[in-house]
Amino acid sequence: MADVGARCGVSIKTVSRVVNGEAGVSTKTALRIQQMIVELGFQRHEGASLLRSSGRSETVGLIVEDLANPFYSQLAAGIEREVRLRQHLLVSASSERSSEDESQLIEALLARRVTGLIIVPIGAEPTDALRAACLEVPVVCLDRPVSGLDADAVLSDNQGGMRSAVEHLAAHRHERLAFLGDDASIWTAQRRAAAFREAVASLGLPGPIHCELGPWTDSSLADRLVGWTRGRLPVTALVTGNNRVTLSALRAMQDRDLDLGLVGYDDFDLSDVVSPPVTVVHQDPVGLGERAAQQVFSRLSSGRATPMTVVVPTRLVVRGSGRLIAPKGLRAQATH
Repeated sequence: MADVGARCGVSIKTVSRVVNGEAGVSTKTALRIQQMIVELGFQRHEGASLLRSSGRSETVGLIVEDLANPFYSQLAAGIEREVRLRQHLLVSASSERSSEDESQLIEALLARRVTGLIIVPIGAEPTDALRAACLEVPVVCLDRPVSGLDADAVLSDNQGGMRSAVEHLAAHRHERLAFLGDDASIWTAQRRAAAFREAVASLGLPGPIHCELGPWTDSSLADRLVGWTRGRLPVTALVTGNNRVTLSALRAMQDRDLDLGLVGYDDFDLSDVVSPPVTVVHQDPVGLGERAAQQVFSRLSSGRATPMTVVVPTRLVVRGSGRLIAPKGLRAQATH
C-alpha cells in the first residue's frame, strides 16, 4: 500500500479505503489508485485483514537470549526490516537464558495481541507457554528447533559450516584439531560438536579428537587450551563454537602465549583487524532473521500447515588465522 500511495501521491489510508471499497475517495482518485494497483501487481493481504477484524495488533514479537550479543542484534535487524515492509512493528525482548523469563515474555506478548512470534528457544522441549502460543499465532523457532512443537524452524547449516572450518584447517596441513563449544545444554553447541567430530573422522585426521563443551570461564578455557597444546602430540588448530567462545579463546591465546590456528563460528566486530585476522564461519544472521519473518507472514497468509524447517547456508570467510604456525624453536632458528 505504501508503494501505491507514493506513486499516486495519496496516503496509505486513502489506498486502504479504495482496496476495502470504503467511501470518502473521489472517483478520479479511486481510478488512479486502482490502475496503479494493477500496474504494481498489488494483492490484498487477506490474512492481515482477518487479523484486523479479530482485534489483533499489527505487531510481531521476538524473544532472544540477549539482544546485546551482536549475533542476536543482527537477527533482530533482519526481522525488523521484513516486518516494517509489511507495515508491522517489532517488539523485542531478552530472556537472559531463563525458561521462567521466556514463559513470562511469551505470555506478555500474547497479551499484547501480537500477530506472530519469533523465538530463539531456551530448551529443546517446549514450555506450556510456548505450546499455548502455537495455538494462537504463527510461531517460528529461530536458530534452534523445539521437538514436538507445532511450529516452523529457521536454522543455520551447522553441519556444512563446521565441515568448511575443518576442511580449511586440514588444507593448511593441520592434523591435530580441537573444538571448544558453548554450554552443553544448548542445541547449537551440541550440533556443532557432533559436526566437528564427523568432519574430522571423515577426513581421516590422525587425532585424537579433542572436543569439549562448556560452560566455560576465561580461566577454565585457558587451562584447557594449555593442556591440549602440551605433550608429544599437541593440538595445532582450534575451532570455536560461537563468538563468545572465540573471544575467550583469543584472550587465552594472548595471555598464555599460545600459537594456534583458529576458525571461529560466527563473525564478530574487529575480527578483520586483530593479528592475525580471524577466519570465521559466517552465518548471515540478518538473512536468518529475514527468513524467519517471511515465514511468519507466509503462515498468516496461508493458514495452518505441516511445520517446516528452513536451513540457511553458511559461508567461510578466510582471513589468515587458519595457517599452520611453525613451533617457536623452528621460528627462532629461521631468524638466524
